[in-house]
Amino acid sequence: MDYLYYPKEVGVNIWESYPVLWIVLICLALAVAWLFGARRLFPTMWNRGFSFKSRALHLFGGLALIVLIAPSLNLAGAHVSSDRTLNEVGNNGDLAFLAAARTRNLDYAAFYKTLPKDEAYLRARHVLAEPGSQFVEEGQSIHRRLAGDVARPRLNVILFLEESLGSEFWGCLGRKEPTLTPEMDKLALEEGILFTNLYASGNRTVRGFEGVLSSFPPLPGDSIVKRDRSENVETIARVLKRDGYSTLFLYGGSGFFDDMRSFAVRNGYDRFIEQKHFQNPSFTTGWGVCDEEVFMRAISEFHDLASKGQPFLGTILSVSNHKPYLYPKGRIPEDPAKQTRENAVKYSDFALGQFFRAAKKESFWTNTIFVVVADHGARVYGKQSIPIHSYEIPLVILGPAAVKASARVSQLGCSLDVSPTILGLLGRPYQSLFFGRDLLKSKPEEGRVFLNHNRDIGMLAGERMVVLGLRQTDEFYQGDPKVVDVNLLPQPTDTDRELEKDAIAIYQVADDLYMHRRYRIDGPPEAVAIQLTR
Repeated sequence: MDYLYYPKEVGVNIWESYPVLWIVLICLALAVAWLFGARRLFPTMWNRGFSFKSRALHLFGGLALIVLIAPSLNLAGAHVSSDRTLNEVGNNGDLAFLAAARTRNLDYAAFYKTLPKDEAYLRARHVLAEPGSQFVEEGQSIHRRLAGDVARPRLNVILFLEESLGSEFWGCLGRKEPTLTPEMDKLALEEGILFTNLYASGNRTVRGFEGVLSSFPPLPGDSIVKRDRSENVETIARVLKRDGYSTLFLYGGSGFFDDMRSFAVRNGYDRFIEQKHFQNPSFTTGWGVCDEEVFMRAISEFHDLASKGQPFLGTILSVSNHKPYLYPKGRIPEDPAKQTRENAVKYSDFALGQFFRAAKKESFWTNTIFVVVADHGARVYGKQSIPIHSYEIPLVILGPAAVKASARVSQLGCSLDVSPTILGLLGRPYQSLFFGRDLLKSKPEEGRVFLNHNRDIGMLAGERMVVLGLRQTDEFYQGDPKVVDVNLLPQPTDTDRELEKDAIAIYQVADDLYMHRRYRIDGPPEAVAIQLTR
């Protein structure tokens, strides 16, 4: 249903990825052959007459049957097993399509477990509390101030959202086969802070968008990037604009896709550069301009911003590591005509390496925090309702302004923790509604992962995961999330039930704040900045 809104991107992608012409010709040939054979084998098939009475009986009989079976239809999808794969096989495609058309904004309280609202906020505040933070209001609010030093320099921030660049491709994150990311492996291990236990909040770019930029849990239904109440929500861009930053978003594709441009410019970004702003690009696919050209344009834009003396936030969303996996010839040894995911990953890594070599020659290299994170993993596989193993993603922080010595951080976290961690590195005071935490200041037992898959939502803590489903269902899993098959628990413990209540509280509060347009900090930047020093 989502893809019907974007026929250009989807149509071109299908044409470049599959032998569409041959498939259509084969289908036409089979259809003609069947029609010819049917006319030869059943020449009088359509000559039989039916009386009006007979036709009426069949018509009204069919309508009566529809009325009788209608109450048994379930637009929520098949839930015949605890195995996600079996549920997908048992699903009805037509009903799934109708469900997708109907449920863009789900009535959260009608479909999912809830708590009394006061209890939900109390639990959410407990989960979100951390050293150096202070809640601004009592009761039904998560608005808080984060301590910092106003004398700290306002470092620039450059944030890469890398398309589908999951941990499974990175040698420094345990890939057993030859690494597909030699450039980033070298940077991460020799010059960076590498986070080795991070998970995406979903399996779509818009989930990475809301998780990384807004530190917002992945509610069931559509991402808030595509919903109708997102004209004023918190993002890292809003936080930094209140501190005097200029902000820029660069994307090689069309900003209309998934409403990304609309979300960005309404929520803190001053400018949005997209495919139409690249004159005569050297290489494009159905998804947009190739990574290297976008990254070199970014170098030029950041150079201009740095020359003005104002701190800036630059965010870059890549497109090359996406089916049909096309990229310019001659950049890596592998032939792009093979159109393999592995080769596209190698090209994406090549483009990142090229960017960082160029950035090191710029004046802004020494006063900028560089962040590379995947929007989500490459593909979803596994029998769990939320197959968390395939959600593992990398996070690397680079730049001499923030990294004094290379390090590996094993703290459990997710997409929601990226922005709080960046703001923690900046070390300046700010106000926040974010649901994530600073991974560099969190204790091991405080790690949380918030996840979404289709209509299921969940939370992982330690080696326990709870999944909340439609019709107020729940499932509990135990095991190392780096192993594909974490185990479904037949009988949850009291600890599992407490974890469930925390998960219910977080998602319920997120839905309440969003639906009532309260996931924002009101007031002009000057007024908010004054409050920070009080």
